[in-house]
Amino acid sequence: MARSDADMTAATRPDDAARAEAAAEGEAAIRPLRHGPLVLNLCTVLTGLALTLAVNQIFNLGFFVGFTVLENSYLYALGGLFLAVTYLAFPAHPRAAAHVPLYDLALSTLALGVSGYFAWTGEANVNMGWEYGAPLVAVILSFVLWAIIIEAMRRVAGLLMAAIVLFFSLYPIFAGAMPGPIQGFSQPLQDIIPFHILSSESSFGIPMNAFGGLVLGFVLFGAALQFTGGGTFFNNISFRMVGGYRGGAAKVATVGSGLMGSMSGSVISNIMTTGAVSIPAMKRTGFSPKTAAAVEACASTGGVMMPPIMGAVAFVMASFIGVPYSQIVMAAAIPSAIFYFALIIQIDSYAARRGLRGLDRSELPSLRQTLRNGWQYIVVFALLIWLLVGAQQERIAPYLATALLLVVNQLFPRTRLSLRGLRDLVAHAGIALAEMASLLIGVGLIVGAFSATGLSGTLATDLVFIAGGGTVALLIMGAITSFIFGMGMTVTSCYIFLAVVLAPALVETGLDPIATHLFIMYWGMVSYITPPVALGAFAAATLAGTRPIPTGLTAMKFGSIIYILPFFFVLEPALIGRGDWFTVATLVVLTFAGVWLIASGLQGYLAGFGRLGDGLRGMIARTAVLAGGFLIAMPATLVPHVGHLVLTTAGMAVALAGVAVVRIGSRATSV
Repeated sequence: MARSDADMTAATRPDDAARAEAAAEGEAAIRPLRHGPLVLNLCTVLTGLALTLAVNQIFNLGFFVGFTVLENSYLYALGGLFLAVTYLAFPAHPRAAAHVPLYDLALSTLALGVSGYFAWTGEANVNMGWEYGAPLVAVILSFVLWAIIIEAMRRVAGLLMAAIVLFFSLYPIFAGAMPGPIQGFSQPLQDIIPFHILSSESSFGIPMNAFGGLVLGFVLFGAALQFTGGGTFFNNISFRMVGGYRGGAAKVATVGSGLMGSMSGSVISNIMTTGAVSIPAMKRTGFSPKTAAAVEACASTGGVMMPPIMGAVAFVMASFIGVPYSQIVMAAAIPSAIFYFALIIQIDSYAARRGLRGLDRSELPSLRQTLRNGWQYIVVFALLIWLLVGAQQERIAPYLATALLLVVNQLFPRTRLSLRGLRDLVAHAGIALAEMASLLIGVGLIVGAFSATGLSGTLATDLVFIAGGGTVALLIMGAITSFIFGMGMTVTSCYIFLAVVLAPALVETGLDPIATHLFIMYWGMVSYITPPVALGAFAAATLAGTRPIPTGLTAMKFGSIIYILPFFFVLEPALIGRGDWFTVATLVVLTFAGVWLIASGLQGYLAGFGRLGDGLRGMIARTAVLAGGFLIAMPATLVPHVGHLVLTTAGMAVALAGVAVVRIGSRATSV
């Protein structure tokens, strides 16, 4: 199952139920977090130090007079602080959850000490090339830090993920004996472990660079938003916007979960928070339990792909491709809008076909009261988006937005956080950051293994050869690979692995780099709603009190556009904003029109026409409308020498033929 990494909603709620939710998703071993006063106080201090380091580094404030903090020293210090938090907050086994044993205090201190040594010697590391010839002390401490990282991975991501990382970190030892495409250069153990720790291509390479430069600030912003009531504000706005329309409760879930998911980056926590309100509301207005759960699962899954935040993977993606984060956000905007448009059309068609109504006006929150209580969130988001898109200042944007949010929040008694509330905010943000840092440091070992063996370069060529040079064949291979890896790894882990192994092969065929990386990210998310795993749908089914497998199958139907959308935008880069404005606008309109027909065909109701019939006639009509929509939205590159004009004309003709079948059948029945 592709699992999200920035589990902010769970991490910012100081209860063990939140950890149980993330555990159900597989993000952590099945045990609660420690939330005692000692843990919270220590985590607050360590997180405060980490934030001070980050602010100093990003804003270049020069807190450390006479000492320049090099990038590698900064990452070692940051990693050590959050590894220390990991050993304090994440118990080694369930029996150790109630208190902090001495061995965890010792391991936390050891993580600080070893990382501190590497931070202090960062300049010597760079100048003397320690990754290829380190002194004995550095070699020994490299083994210690490597073991600390593997155990931290086990605590935050479970035994399976730790075993995967352990295997790949040691892969260079026996890479020379492997067959064919997966054969690489072998290296002895005493060389590869120091390489992992001391080089800029492994644990403290691209993933941690993205964490220290971008992810940390946005996770902090998400935590501040949750603690100051941002989740409630956006949920109330969603209710007011669409709650009164037919299928309104489901549309609220779609809008609310999209906004929440973009902030939190966690599907499961998103389901458990917004779903606790939206699923009962959907059931109360006529949705079946499995449909309510399926809609919530789809909406929460899409949230992780929704700008402006998109969870940790977008920041890592920007680092991998070497483009500003704002370019990733802008490229992801159109596909995200298409996904949610398809979901809302299906909801509307489902509700119309069954005569379901929206929520009563008495159940909707007051817009005036909602805006009066939460105007500051709109101002803060406006500042964030301007800094990201307008000023191109993605590194400083979340810090300035967080500072503004907290300052404004503290001005009003009804929202003001007490000292204890501020402590909890910093502590729980630190726990979420520790979980993510431990994960990214560990996943960096996989990147390092491919770099050390040379596989990152040769594997792409081998994959292109296996696919016979066919772009579509390679994309299908990539989709299947992403789906399979998504079932066993977190979204970020899956993305990083495929960005090293698969993305270069796809880019080599001439595909747009950003579209390619979004493609593998989307397909890494598909397993959230696809049985037999479908843990997102399963979590929602638990809230709805229904069976998980039927819920997963229903979620596949409602979220079906996610299976073809990545092929659309990777083969038609205009759908991520590439090209002149006329081409982009034309193809976006055609795609929306096609998706409207696809979604309507799936649910058997076409807005402006009505029901698409029942029985054999209805099946023919629905199939024709669906096929017509696919022809209109389909990339022209799939059919050489046939342009969009021909495809659109054919699609309209097929869809109209389906509608005609229903009309003729209706007249015959009435006669």
